Order: sequence, then C-alpha cells, then structure tokens
Amino acid sequence: MRSDWLVGIDLGGTKTEVILMDRQSNEHFRTRVATPAGDYRATLETIQSLVLKAESVAGVRGLPVGVGIPGSISGVTGTVKNGNSVWLNGRPMQEDLCAMLQRPVTLTNDANCLALSETTDGAGKHHNVIFAAILGTGCGAGVSVNGRILTGPNGVAGEWGHNPLAWTPQFELEQRPCFCGRHGCNETFLSGTGLSLTHQFLHGQTLPAKNVTENARSGDKAATETLNRYLDHLARGLAAVINVLDPDIIVLGGGMSNAEQIYQELPKRLPSYVFGGECNTPVVRAVHGDSSGVRGAAWLGSG
Repeated sequence: MRSDWLVGIDLGGTKTEVILMDRQSNEHFRTRVATPAGDYRATLETIQSLVLKAESVAGVRGLPVGVGIPGSISGVTGTVKNGNSVWLNGRPMQEDLCAMLQRPVTLTNDANCLALSETTDGAGKHHNVIFAAILGTGCGAGVSVNGRILTGPNGVAGEWGHNPLAWTPQFELEQRPCFCGRHGCNETFLSGTGLSLTHQFLHGQTLPAKNVTENARSGDKAATETLNRYLDHLARGLAAVINVLDPDIIVLGGGMSNAEQIYQELPKRLPSYVFGGECNTPVVRAVHGDSSGVRGAAWLGSG
C-alpha cells in the first residue's frame, strides 16, 4: 500500500528546503536551512537531515523523496551536469542519496519541479503545454506536456537559460560571460543577476535586482530605464520560446517573478517579437510562489 505522504527537497545555491505533503496537496511541514555551498558531502547530509525531520512529523520512515537540483542528471554517466552549484557537477548524487536514505530517490532539474508543481495544482492545471521559467539568481525552465515533464534524451529539455538572448547584437552578448563557458546566455540578461548587470552597464551603479524594481516602482528614472530594458530582454527571450513551442501558458517563478511590471508590460511587448506580430500567450506568476519548486519535488515521488 502506497503512503499518503510525500517528501520534497529543493536544493538551491544558498538554501535547501524540505516539504511534507499529502497527496491531496496539503502541506504539513516545511522548513529551510542554509546550503553548505562548496561541500558535496555536507550537502548530502543536509538533505538527509531534512528528510528525517519531515518523517518525524509524519511519524513514518521510508517515505518517497523527490529532489530538485540546480542541474540535471547525465544519461551517459548518471552524474550531475550543468549545475551552477558547481560542486555538484560530476557527482553521482542520485546514487549517493539512494544509498544514504536507503530508498529510491528521484532527482530532476529545479525548473522541472516548478513546471510539475504548477501543472499539478497551480497556474497550469487546466493547460496542456506549460513553459515554466525560474527568474532568480540564475535562469532556467521546464516544460510540461499533458501533465508530464519533458526531459529529453540529453536531460536538457527546457534549458532555455543557456541559449543566447534572441535579436541581440554580438557585442552585447560578448559583454556577458556565463558560468557555462559561453557569452550572452539568457541567464546573463534575464536573471536577477542579469538585471543588476544591466543597471551597472547603464548607470555605473551596483544595485541588487530587488532594489532596482522597487526604485522603479517609486518612480526613479534610472531604475525605470533599467527595468524597461529588462522587460525588452524578457520579451525577446520568451518570444523565442513561443516561436518554437507556442505553449498554452508561461508560468514565472523566482525572485524576478515578483515584479508586477512584468505582467503589466510584457503583453504589450511580446507581439513585436513573436512571429506573425500577435501573441495571445498568458504570462502569469506561479500560484505557489517560492514554494512551488519544493512542492514539485514532492510530486516527483507520487508515482
């Protein structure tokens, strides 16, 4: 008999979060701790500790565990690849967690978890094709079709963050090196880090993304100029997705998804970049906010 309990872990670069849910989408326990950045073994031990805390609340051991990671699992080596938390790359993380927790553990990209969460009981629940993007410290995305996450033979379906920003001059791309080794990736423009970099280029001022958006809301001219540039970048990035995938809905998560200006302005900007000059694709904030990723991780173990 399958358990009614589900445990999800969202492993981020700065924090690691756990959730205990039931199969009716009710949350019973959730907490987060600092991620031991740079320390692989300590990262595994942190995940183990959080799983045990969730199980103590449930009063049951051996529960299904899903883990969202900032990277993906190589189908060739079984190790982590493409992680911006670089201490995970090349490590057999799924194998190690299965051994440590003594049960099957499902791992996938954190943006896939966002897509799964919003498909299951969020903004994409009544849609067939969902593109879910994280606009946070980095920039990634996941794709859900008919309730199932696409991963692809290379494990990179939805890795929108590491394509060059569409319709951008080469010299602008070259200004933005990415951790992946290339220049001008969407991540270097569309993440919160990218917004801060745009502000620095335009105004010579280093300012966190949250401050830029707040200052723009207050009418600050420099911040408004930066945010308008960011909105144009975002329109280009999402229009390129629409031109290939034409999803039924685009769902945004991550810190930048809290900028209200996105939902007011993006519908006006998308048609000029979408092929055919029209765009009816809704762009919405994730229903479950910053807990959507960890909820999606829990749903990984629901099968």
